[in-house]
Amino acid sequence: MIDRRLVTNFDWTLIGLVSIICLMGIMNIYSASAAYKLVGAPYYIKQINWMVFGLLISLVVASLDYHILEDFAYWFYCVLIILLIAVLLIGKTSLGATRWLNLGLFTIQPSELVKIGIIITFARFFNNYHTVEGLTVKDMLFPLGILAVPALLIMKQPDLGTAILVVLIALSMAFYVGFRWSTIVAFVLVTLPLAWFTWAVYMKPYQKSRVLNFLDPDRSRLGSGYHIIQSKIAVGSGGFFGKGYVQGTQSQLRFLPEQHTDFAFSVFAEEWGFAGTLILIILYLCLILWGLNIARRCNDRLGGLLAVGVTAMLFWHTVINIGMVIGLFPVVGVPLPFFSYGGTSMITSMVGVGILQSISMRRFMF
Repeated sequence: MIDRRLVTNFDWTLIGLVSIICLMGIMNIYSASAAYKLVGAPYYIKQINWMVFGLLISLVVASLDYHILEDFAYWFYCVLIILLIAVLLIGKTSLGATRWLNLGLFTIQPSELVKIGIIITFARFFNNYHTVEGLTVKDMLFPLGILAVPALLIMKQPDLGTAILVVLIALSMAFYVGFRWSTIVAFVLVTLPLAWFTWAVYMKPYQKSRVLNFLDPDRSRLGSGYHIIQSKIAVGSGGFFGKGYVQGTQSQLRFLPEQHTDFAFSVFAEEWGFAGTLILIILYLCLILWGLNIARRCNDRLGGLLAVGVTAMLFWHTVINIGMVIGLFPVVGVPLPFFSYGGTSMITSMVGVGILQSISMRRFMF
C-alpha cells in the first residue's frame, strides 16, 4: 500500500518545470525538423513518446525509497562498466564513434547511464565516509579510481563531452562534501600535466580541431569550424523577438548541423530571439535552484548527495550546451536536457527527476 503522505508531498513544482521545458523542446524539434524529408515517424512524435515514457519511468523511480539505491550502487556501477566494455567490443559505430549498444528491441548509449551510476556510487561512498576538516588527497584516491575507469572507457569511444560531464558531476558532489585547501592545490597541480597528457594521447584529431576552432573559428570556416559559425549566426540573427516560429532561415534552409539535437538551442534562439531564450534560461535556472532546494530540505546525508548529484548533472548539461552553441565552449556534442532530441538523454534526465522526486516526497519521513 502506498503511504498517503507520499501522494500529499508530491513535488508538482519539479514535474511542472520539467514538463514545460519538454513541451517547449517538442515544439522546437517540430520546427527544427520541418525541412527534413523523413522515412517513418517525425522526430517530434518520437520525442513525445520518449517524454511520456520518461515521465512514467520517473514516477516509478519516485515511488521507490531512494535509500534502496545505496544497496545496489556498486552492483549498478559494475554492470555499467561491463556495458561500456561491450560497447568497445561489439558496439554500433556511427559518424566515427562507437557509443551505442544494440540490445535487439532497442539501442542504448551506456555512457549516458554512467552519469546516474556515478551519482549513486559517489553518494554511497560519501554517505559512509565522514570527514571533519574536509577531504584530503588520500580520501579522494578511491573515488577518483571509481571515476577514472568509466571516464577512460567513455573517452575511448570516443565521447569527450560525456566523459567531461561525468567528471564534473563527480567533482561537484565532492565539493559539496568539502575539500581541504591543500587538496584543491594538489588537484590544480595534477590537472595541468593531466590535461596535456589527455591532449597528446587520448584526444582524436577532430576533437583537437574543435578546441582550436573554439579559439579561432575562422581557421576552418567550411570545415570543422562550420558548426560554431553557423550556430552563432543563427543565435545572433534572432534579435530581440526572433524571426517567428518555423521562420528561421538557418534552420529551414538547413545551414545548421544537428539542429534538432546538439544545436536545438540555436534554432530556438533564431526563432524566438533574446526574449524567448531568456524565458527558457529562467526555466532552467528555476529547475536548478529547485533541485538545490530539495538537497537543502533533505533530512539525511544520502538524499542530499543524490539531489546535488542530479542537479549538477542538469546544471552542467545546460551550461555546456548553451555555452557551446554561442561560442563560449568548444563543440563537444552535449544535448540540452529535456529540450534536445534523443531517447537515451531523455530517459537519463527523467531518472534523475525521479530521484529528486523521491527525495522531495520523503523529506518529512526521516
